Amino acid sequence: MPLNPEISRFIREHLDDNPDQLLWKKNEYPDDRVVLAVEQIQARENIKEKLPSWYACRDIFYPSKLSTEQCSSETTAPYKARLATGNSLCDLTGGLGVDTYFFSRQVDKVTYVERDESYCEAARSNFLALGATNIEVIHADATTVASQVIADTYYVDPARRTSDNKRVFALTDYAPNVLEIKETLLQQGQRLIIKISPMADLSAVLQLLPETTDVHVVSVRNECKELLFVLDKTPINQAVNIHTVNFATDTEQYFSFLLEEEKDAQPRYMSHIGSYLYEPNSSVLKSGAFKLVANRYGLEKLHPHSHLYTSDHLVADFPGRAFQVKEILDFSSKLLKQISRTIPKANITTRNFKLSVNELRTRSKIKDGGTTYLFATTLNDGRAVIVRTEK
Repeated sequence: MPLNPEISRFIREHLDDNPDQLLWKKNEYPDDRVVLAVEQIQARENIKEKLPSWYACRDIFYPSKLSTEQCSSETTAPYKARLATGNSLCDLTGGLGVDTYFFSRQVDKVTYVERDESYCEAARSNFLALGATNIEVIHADATTVASQVIADTYYVDPARRTSDNKRVFALTDYAPNVLEIKETLLQQGQRLIIKISPMADLSAVLQLLPETTDVHVVSVRNECKELLFVLDKTPINQAVNIHTVNFATDTEQYFSFLLEEEKDAQPRYMSHIGSYLYEPNSSVLKSGAFKLVANRYGLEKLHPHSHLYTSDHLVADFPGRAFQVKEILDFSSKLLKQISRTIPKANITTRNFKLSVNELRTRSKIKDGGTTYLFATTLNDGRAVIVRTEK
């Protein structure tokens, strides 16, 4: 640990303590060991569900609470590790080191680069505690060291906040600026993996990164967590593969396609709502595969802008949620006043609808929860409806 042995031992011994009660003992010690122990307790609590293997290791030191909030999870990090190619990898934005650690389980030699010296000290100790002996830690700025570390694969997760903690959205405002170093990295290595904010527009980023061969849209429990752009030493004008994955509770929903396939897709639009209704997972929706997903699974689309689908026969492997249709209600002000009498509680989703979920819930007085799922949407003929379903 990047602390003296006595304080390190104190922290390990008190990791299971109540932090509020522990703080009462702060004045009993001449140093700040109690404050450090409380910080570690809180940091460990942040990663308890996200990184269970790290949580189980009591010798890991967390350089900041923020590092545990921003780090990858034990679900997404191994997925990224699958994307590495060759025998060596350089993580140019090491941070807490979660991605670096999982890369080290896939690649023979890994280099961790980080501009914050305290993070580097923690990483050296933590990698040893985890038994990862094939990682070299370098304290340096990514832009400065980019031309000095040779690797088969480079990974960059740029900071998306300024020094005064303001969020930035433009790729040119990220630190490091990947547009400035990508050419150098691709000349030296075979592959560059760039993690982008899940809020980013795929088309806009692809215009800035024309070397992209693959994009991975990664969700965990239907929440989009990461966009990964893979750049290879290949012709610039080749087709871009889009991979969508959603790690649900007990399944991994995967759907992939070429951008040209979505552009050329001609879905069938519904003549009626069938026995089943389908809602794509967040990765599919983020990828923009609105037409192709209907073609691939033999479904009819409710409306060009609704992104809900239907069929008379259940499609078991659909990349999203499937619901059994119970009732179709024509939307009206009169319906809103009466609907809570028969449906007092429901989960509500709106797709291409005139009201938001909050507005619909307020006006209908339907409480949240239960086993009923209501989809408020617009059909291909322009009718506004509420579809009552169950999972």
